[in-house]
Amino acid sequence: MQRPDWDTYFMLQAEIAKLRSNCLTRHIGAVIVKDNRQIATGYNGTPPGIKNCYEGGCLRCLARTKGEVKSGEGLDRCLCTHAEANAIMQCALFGNAGSTKGAMLYSTFAPCLECSKMAISVGIKRIVMLAYYPEDGTQLLRDANVDLVKLNPDLLKPWLSVITADPESSAKAVSK
Repeated sequence: MQRPDWDTYFMLQAEIAKLRSNCLTRHIGAVIVKDNRQIATGYNGTPPGIKNCYEGGCLRCLARTKGEVKSGEGLDRCLCTHAEANAIMQCALFGNAGSTKGAMLYSTFAPCLECSKMAISVGIKRIVMLAYYPEDGTQLLRDANVDLVKLNPDLLKPWLSVITADPESSAKAVSK
């Protein structure tokens, strides 16, 4: 029987989390893990009670879709909360704040500078990502001795076919 390794497993969870994103320009998912247990998820989008980004809630994202703003620019005008920040805030909101020390963060993109500062502040010690972000905080994370791992996206592909397979045949597909 084959099973995904932990990094692949939790990155698949981050990929699923990004499906909830309501951002016009980029869908990002994040998962915080402690002792191989998922303790929080997050995706990028507008705060609760604010019009969704895709419904016109964020004028910065709308300007970006028109080519008026480049990726990574004007982030201070963006109403969307980043996936990593949402996952960190979920820990605080639901009382997991103390359990982030020494935890791992899985994100479909490298965290931006602000999310990197948050990750360092709450004690995240390892970050696994699928891709770099134009204005990421990877240098700051390295300076803070956070272990950074870029996961090869091809590692997810065999498992994606299992996820979408008929439940009756999925067990057979993995054992081949």
